[in-house]
Formats: sequence, structure tokens, C-alpha cells
Amino acid sequence: MQTLKLTNRSSRRRSLKVTFYVEWTLGGDRETTQQNVVTNWDLESRSMFARNSFSLGYSDMIAFAACSGIPDSFTGDRNEVLGRNGVMANPVGLRGRNLSGRCGGALDPCAALQTQIELEPNESAEVIFLLGAARSQAEARDIIARMRRPSETQKLFKATQHFWDRSLGALVVETPDQATNFLLNRWLLYQSLSCRIWGRSAFYQSGGAYGFRDQIQDVLALVYSQPKIAREHILRCAGRQFLEGDVQHWWHPEAGAGVRTRISDDLLWLPFAVAHYSRITGDVAILDESVPFIEGRLLDKGEHDAYYVPSVSHQTGTVWEHCRRAIEKGSTSGVHGLPLMGAGDWNDGMDLVGIGGKGESVWLAWFLIQVLGDFAELTKSRDNILADTYRKRAADLAERIDETSWDGEWYRRAYFDDGTPLGSKQDPEDQIDSMPQSWAAITGAGNKQRAEQAMRSANHHLVKEDDKLIQLFEPPFDTSPMQPGYIKGYPPGVRENGGQYTHGSLWTPMAWARLGNGAEAVRLLKMMNPINLASDLERYLVEPYVVAADIYSLSGRVGMGGWTWYTGSAAWMYRIWIEEVLGFQLRGNRLSIEPVLPPDWPGYKVTFRFGTATYSIGVKASNRHPDGPKTITLDGSPAADGWIALVDDGGEHQVAVQL
Repeated sequence: MQTLKLTNRSSRRRSLKVTFYVEWTLGGDRETTQQNVVTNWDLESRSMFARNSFSLGYSDMIAFAACSGIPDSFTGDRNEVLGRNGVMANPVGLRGRNLSGRCGGALDPCAALQTQIELEPNESAEVIFLLGAARSQAEARDIIARMRRPSETQKLFKATQHFWDRSLGALVVETPDQATNFLLNRWLLYQSLSCRIWGRSAFYQSGGAYGFRDQIQDVLALVYSQPKIAREHILRCAGRQFLEGDVQHWWHPEAGAGVRTRISDDLLWLPFAVAHYSRITGDVAILDESVPFIEGRLLDKGEHDAYYVPSVSHQTGTVWEHCRRAIEKGSTSGVHGLPLMGAGDWNDGMDLVGIGGKGESVWLAWFLIQVLGDFAELTKSRDNILADTYRKRAADLAERIDETSWDGEWYRRAYFDDGTPLGSKQDPEDQIDSMPQSWAAITGAGNKQRAEQAMRSANHHLVKEDDKLIQLFEPPFDTSPMQPGYIKGYPPGVRENGGQYTHGSLWTPMAWARLGNGAEAVRLLKMMNPINLASDLERYLVEPYVVAADIYSLSGRVGMGGWTWYTGSAAWMYRIWIEEVLGFQLRGNRLSIEPVLPPDWPGYKVTFRFGTATYSIGVKASNRHPDGPKTITLDGSPAADGWIALVDDGGEHQVAVQL
């Protein structure tokens, strides 16, 4: 719904023609679907309907475009509006004449609605345009009729505004950096929820599918404002797990069609997410939720993936059981004692490193350590023996990494099927990869001195000060005999192939925060802030208010952004700022503040809504000493054990933190 308000500030009567215009896609790609879209003018509702009868899962849907009044003219023909080879900046069809009313099939489909407005001096008028979809013509007509009543539109507008204010305003920060405040207060969460969770579509990709590892990471940023959405999606993902423990890499929700792969990390994000969600919200009941598995044929020997619709199994399991099966299935081991890489770990582009079934992933080993530790903590109250098993497995794995994969100044990335290391000084390409360095520090499980050295090496080789980017690895794959997979098909310095692939590159400042170096964490996060990057807009070339998945290091395109909106980087950037730098540690109805700040920050403020209560938290960092005590008061009284007890009492509370 869009509302246009007009006021005639002149001294004479004005006659205006307002045109609402939209190009129908009704599918993943307009170039593919436009020949199947049929439009018609519905006389009963005086609005335009559009339908794609060939759309998988949505063939029965009716899309509609309408306005608050009755349009004076309309067309479903894009060519009529723009003209042959025309553009929206100069639409030839709007030069003074009415639209023809042409609709039907075999057109370049659009919806253009025109309405005439007459305004006397100082008179105002309002036009509301509506775009939507319904399961039937009758439902569409009902929606349009209701939205033409001013009381209904105002009610809907206020409800929408209230939803976004509640969702994006649950946690508000005020730091010394305005660009950071701008992103953290609303924009990062809006990007994650509107595009990643709901739309699942953007300029660079219009698939509409759920990625198993993708959206389950995104919802973890919503645990403070919309924990219900996070919970629902975790259960949705649990329902896409096969009996054997592996999961669909991605799937379409309409029928469940998706792809079964040999990718090795997808399944482990389920216990990772469940542990984080339960830790923050205090909701351990999710572990006992019963969710069915899915069933489908296993991949044949030599088959990398298979796309099909699995069946919903009669067998169900608790979320705890789903997580247990994922961990057991994901706890593989190769000749170095490290997890098998399969058809790619987090980096899908490295799909040939371990495709033979013997290649191993050093990054996946670190990630598995994190998952084992997190889930051991979560499960200790119900199965202490299993929790101890997971802790021992994590400790043993950390030892194996240090024994086999330290390359002298950093950790290797992986091992090919034939045992050749990847991410080593001896490699002509991908000599150093940020992933194992950052996660060595994030887990805190290995040798601390090595983790610190690895991060120094990562900074030295991968942080490009002048170019304002953090490479995923260096050098990019290009001309060497190494064949890691389809990643080599990207130009060197683009996307995962040696550019700043922001999702993974963000784990570099997260690692510095875990090491206690707030100055470096904040410096790198500010470097990655799209608002700061857009100060050189002729180079950056993309939106300054959303995070971009890519920053190119490609020669001639250095610093250019790509793949905005539809990226998991937004959720991770939010979490790293809130949880790691500002140290906002929520644990159910208890809160601790454990920040890692730069020395020049005098402090910051956080306003947090806990149910109906509001907590205003002021953190002062002036005159601090590394060994000095931290004091916390709640409404003037010292907080017990440094924890703030949160109460949903409708009141306003003051928290003072002195570092």
C-alpha cells in the first residue's frame, strides 16, 4: 500500500494526472515469466488482475493492482507506457493522453493505473495505491473493497507502523559513531527480516527458496525483538532434516522441493542456532518440540546432489533429537582426524576440494568445536554423559587442528582429497584464508598464542586499508593448477574468490572482539559499514543503507559493492556489534553487560524493551583500568553478581554500568 498526499500551494486551480505503475514478474525471473502472465480488468472491483498459471506453487494466485478511487484509465501493456525501447525516466505513453485499457495475454505485462485529481488553491487530496495477491478473485475483491474505506487503510497503516516500531525498536543504541547508530537502529534488522526472511528475493537473486544454513543464521539477530519468528524458523528447518541426519541444502516451501547434497556444514547450523536461541531467550522448551523428519532417496556413489520432493516421514523426533542426529552425522573424520569437507563446507564454491570423500576442512573443525561446546552446555541437564562426550570430542579436535594444520603463522584452510593442503604458504593461490583464523579465535578452544598470531597474519595479508575491504582469502584463484571448484569461475577478487565476501569477512572483527581487542574490532566494523563506504559513491556504486554481500578487489573495480539486500551479512553485523562489541549478554530474564570497547570511547547507551518494561542502560568507560572492577546498579541499587534481573512489570528502569 502506498499513499500519495497532495496539497495545492498555488493561487490557481490545478489539474493533475497521477499514474501508478508496476511491472509484473509473478515468478523468479521476468524474462522467463512475462510470456505466461495474463492480465485482465475486473469490472466488479475496477482494478487490474494478473495471473501466471504456469507458476509452480502459485498458479492459483491472483495478483492485483488498485487505487482508492476508480481509475480514469489503465493498461496492462508495458510497451504502451514506456514506448519501444523506452525507459521509466521518459515514459512516452504518459504524454497527455489516456491509457488504452489494453489487457490480456501475449503482452509485455504491467499494471498502469491513472487517476485525475482536481485541486483548488490550498486544497488537499490523498490517493492510495494497493498492490497485493489473493487465493481467488472473490478474496481479491474483498481486500480491495475494504482498502477503499479510509478507516480500514488508516487502521492497516497504523498496525504496520506499530509492528515495525516494535520489531526494530526493541533495542536502541547510542554510540559515539553516528554511522553505526544508523545501521543498528532499524536498518540491519529491517534488511534481515524483510528481505532475507520474508521476501527471499532481491535484485541479484529471485529464487524464493529457504537456504538451510542461510536463514537459520539470519533469524538469530531477531531473538531480541521477534523471538517468535526465530523459533518458528528453527522448527521449520528441523522439519527439513532427513532421517539420516543430513538436510536439504535449500528448499521451496510450497511443496518442499529442494536439493540433497554432500555439503558438510549445513546440518550443523541447526544445533548451533538452537543453542544460541535457547541461551538468549531462556526457552529450553523448544528442545522438546516434536518435528517430523523427511525421507528421500540417498545420493548414488559419485552423485554430488539431487533435486526432488521428499516425503514427510511418519517418524518424528524432538528438536533435541534432530540436533543430536545432525551432530553425529556431521562428526566425520579423515586421515588428519578432521571433518570431511564433502561438496563444500561454508564456502560452496570449494565444491571439489573434498568431493572424493577424503578431503578435510580445517574451518569446519573449528565450527564443529563451537557446536559441540554450545550443545554440550545446553544438553547437560538432560544427558550429562552425552555432554561430557561432546566436550571431550571438542577438546580432542582442537588438539588435532594444532597438531596437523598450523602452517607456521596461520592455520591452513583445508586438505584436498589427495592430502594436498589448501591455505598454506606453499600454495600459489589462497595462501591464507580468514575463515580458520577467525574461528580459532572465536571458539577460544585452541592454542591462544597461535590464535593471536593467526589473526595478526590475517590482518597483515587480508585487511586492505587503502581499499577499505577485508578479503576472504589471498591471493584469489586464477591461473594455478589448483582446482578447488566453481569458485575459480569467478573473476579473481569477485565474491568468494578473494573479494570481501562480507558474511565471512565479518568474522574477522568478531574474532578480534573475542580476543578482547575492541579497538581493532570497531575499526574493522566501521571499515565495513556501507554508510562509510558510500562516502566514495562513484567507487562503491550501491545503496548506502544496506549491507552488500560483496566488495570487489578485482583490478579496475576495487571497492565496488555487489549483491546488496539479499545477504546474511546484515544479521551477523548486527549480532557482532550488539553481542560482541557492546557486550549485550541476554540470558532469559537476566542481563549482563560485557563490552569490548576502543580506548577512545567514553561509553554508550542502550534502551532495551523487555516485554512491557523498558531498561535504559548507560555504560561509562571513562577512567577505566584493565584490572579495575566493574560496577552495575539497577535503579540505584547494586546488581547481584553483576547480573541485571529483568522484570516484565511495565515500568521504566535505569541501569548504570561503570567499567
